[in-house]
Amino acid sequence: MTASPPRIPDLAGARAVARRHGVADAEVAPAAAQGIAGFVYLLGEDLVLKVARPEPEFAGDLRKEALVIPHARALGVRTPEVVEYAEADDGFDGAPYLVQRRAHGRGADGEPGAAAYRELGRELALLHAAPIPDAVRAGVPADTVGDPGPGIQQLAAQGELSPGLADWLTGWLAQLAQAAPTDPRPVLIHGDIAAGNLLLDARTGALSALLDWGDAAVADPATEFAKVPPRSLPHVLDGYLDALPGPADGRQWAARVLWHHLVWAVFRLPTPPEPGWVHWSAQPANRLLELLRAYAEGLPEPWAGWMRSQRLP
Repeated sequence: MTASPPRIPDLAGARAVARRHGVADAEVAPAAAQGIAGFVYLLGEDLVLKVARPEPEFAGDLRKEALVIPHARALGVRTPEVVEYAEADDGFDGAPYLVQRRAHGRGADGEPGAAAYRELGRELALLHAAPIPDAVRAGVPADTVGDPGPGIQQLAAQGELSPGLADWLTGWLAQLAQAAPTDPRPVLIHGDIAAGNLLLDARTGALSALLDWGDAAVADPATEFAKVPPRSLPHVLDGYLDALPGPADGRQWAARVLWHHLVWAVFRLPTPPEPGWVHWSAQPANRLLELLRAYAEGLPEPWAGWMRSQRLP
């Protein structure tokens, strides 16, 4: 989104919620970092309040969080406990709100280290490997990815790509699809494992918590990893594949994830810039250049060998 976030509402509603949880008015303050989907308040040292922004889709995101987080915690995923959820609260002009335990740590400045990314992979394996409860499945969208070919040809027709390059790209994507297993089992994904949603231990840099479940969906598990910079994928996938039950083929997983990165990168090119955002994929060319960076700077083995083996058609 390019628009500036709405001004955070006054503290009256947040203070009313805080009092019900034994937190004094003086201990209520807006969080320094505000989210896209919700206004965030700190209620003392132990609680966080998130209120959905006015747009209808943001209420749905908060509703999803209230549904998915207890399931993730039951699996052992490190994410803060839901203390209270309320629909259509009068104190917030009818918007729903969510109160959670406050996870302490620091945000990931830039990108987390290799160890934290491996821990993230293990957390995601817990989530993806588990059966999805019926109530959770009913409350989150199914995210399906179609054939990118027509969209690539449309970009060529618009002059965004040359026709020959569009054909070459379509061929490479087909080659990657053949290297991956067909029809992967849909799983519950977090949907936004960007660095901004990771909390790290202030002393060790270890992963403390995975935050913000508003983009949760039922999808191909490889979709999850499109939010990780390509040069950091080996660390996340190493932790992930080690924690999955049963054998896992790293080459197949790398092909699946690279397919998603390429598709997202190409379709981001003709979209407007986001000058207010600084995360790794914020600007139109960032994703494509990050893929080039991963190839140019070299990945650790065995991933580097796999990347070199992917001869382009």
